[in-house]
Amino acid sequence: MLPLGVDVLLLAAAVAVLLYQGLAILFAYQMPLLHPLPPSSTIPTRRKVSVVIAARNEELDLPSTLQAILAQDYPNLEVVVVDGGSTDRTREIAKTFAPRVRLLEEPPLPEGWVGKNWACSVGARATDGEWVLFLDADVGTHPAAVRTVVDWAEREDASLASIGAKVEMVGFWERTVLPFFVQMVLTYFRSPRVNRRDSRAALANGQFLLVRRDDYVQLGGHEAVRGLVLEDVALARRFRAAGRTLRLAWAPELARTRMYRTRAEMREGLLKNIHGTDYSTARQLGFMVGLVGLFLLPLGLLPLGVATQDPYLAGMGAFLYLALFGKHVGFTRSLGAPWIYGLLFPVAVGFYLAVVATSIRRGVRHRPIVWKGRSYRWQG
Repeated sequence: MLPLGVDVLLLAAAVAVLLYQGLAILFAYQMPLLHPLPPSSTIPTRRKVSVVIAARNEELDLPSTLQAILAQDYPNLEVVVVDGGSTDRTREIAKTFAPRVRLLEEPPLPEGWVGKNWACSVGARATDGEWVLFLDADVGTHPAAVRTVVDWAEREDASLASIGAKVEMVGFWERTVLPFFVQMVLTYFRSPRVNRRDSRAALANGQFLLVRRDDYVQLGGHEAVRGLVLEDVALARRFRAAGRTLRLAWAPELARTRMYRTRAEMREGLLKNIHGTDYSTARQLGFMVGLVGLFLLPLGLLPLGVATQDPYLAGMGAFLYLALFGKHVGFTRSLGAPWIYGLLFPVAVGFYLAVVATSIRRGVRHRPIVWKGRSYRWQG
């Protein structure tokens, strides 16, 4: 048996872990779910929507993305693809959809800009819709996606509306890591609280991000966040700080995407997001401590209780096992992956820890971020 004081501290830590896990479940329950609006027999006059797709070496995904966006039942739509110096067939593919799709060649990337932000800015300036939809080149959409999100944004008087797409997971690493990634986003950004007017929470999903042009221009557009990798979050924070209304919903029926196709691509993508151009060693160390303390150390309570023949610790440890593995199995199933991958969440945590460790190593050496063949200097 351990001393009483140690028992109390360990049990208190276990309760804190349970509360955190419960918070993730609560946030998932509170997230609004947006369904496609049913077809309408009449097509009323609608505000023009400009769809801006930033594309760099997207020959695998761009054809289906353009086919889907051109199949929208929204009557007043323009589509622009901004090519960012692709070395594959991206330009040729975009040209095959002319004249319904307009291809823009991205001017040389200015100093201090992230490539996607520059492409989005170029596309927004070249269009004139009252709404601007920034759509990633690997996002497929339901025919009613634009109509549904625009109607929702207008009903809610939102200046920025964004939806979470269904994440398609094919391989082992996608099914193991991405459900954990979704949980991290949900809890770190307090996602459902974005929809509360009295909340400071701010988040948008750059895969499908709709903004009112007037507000977007007034708040500086992508130029205001030009050097930031997480430009969607930065834009949402600017809109929130300016008192604009934000809306965020989970909409797996409206949009879908396969974020990463290989383990290496997923590692570099998560590293880009975690590291950012505003890197902080203290923040990364805190993230690492949180991952270990909230997801790995609690798994040691049961063997510790058994080894010390402490029934209280053993009982709480067993309960933690059920809670942690049960929660991750539930999240994994809800995202469409086989439940068995939820049991591998410690592997996902280990993957994240390796990415954070790489971020710290690069940060202390002031090494640049590399994504899609471009390097971005650290601004910290």
